[in-house]
Amino acid sequence: MIKLLDIAKYFLQKGNIPENGVLADFTMGNGNDTLFLCKLVPEGKVYAFDIQKEAVENTRLKLSEEGAVNAELIQDSHAEADKYIKEKLNGGMFNLGYRPGSDKKVHTMCHSTITAIRKALDMLLPGAVLVISVYPGHEEGKKEGELILSELSGYDKRIFSVAVYRIINSEDSPFIIAVQKSKGKNRS
Repeated sequence: MIKLLDIAKYFLQKGNIPENGVLADFTMGNGNDTLFLCKLVPEGKVYAFDIQKEAVENTRLKLSEEGAVNAELIQDSHAEADKYIKEKLNGGMFNLGYRPGSDKKVHTMCHSTITAIRKALDMLLPGAVLVISVYPGHEEGKKEGELILSELSGYDKRIFSVAVYRIINSEDSPFIIAVQKSKGKNRS
């Protein structure tokens, strides 16, 4: 079986992102996704968000070790992304839940996540993709997944194409949601 994050990355890699594009990692964690995005846009910019100081420090170290200098690391909630990002996005990703190796009591929350997703979708350029990795194996993750699916299922299909990649015989397995903004349309 293909790894979950490989599928998330596949959607972005196939998104025709220019080397000078602008991307966002809405859940920085330990910096793995931030580094991946930096490599996708070596002449562009990556905005990365996390509320934890240790996440920012870990990511800064990882990027430094890899020579990636095109990321702006922001210690703030992803729900505040529009205060920092003024450009349109060529793509973005959310890897929800808790930061690997950290206190599992600190994790993404439904209401800030849905706010961040709405803002991210408004920032997307036509044709751009937003990828969301959902982890329903804990109570808040389950609520997050249900809320996101409910929200996105009501979006106009002429404006956003929403796909879900999920193992259907394992209710608690992580799953991917990919949202592509249609070319030349705005969300109603």
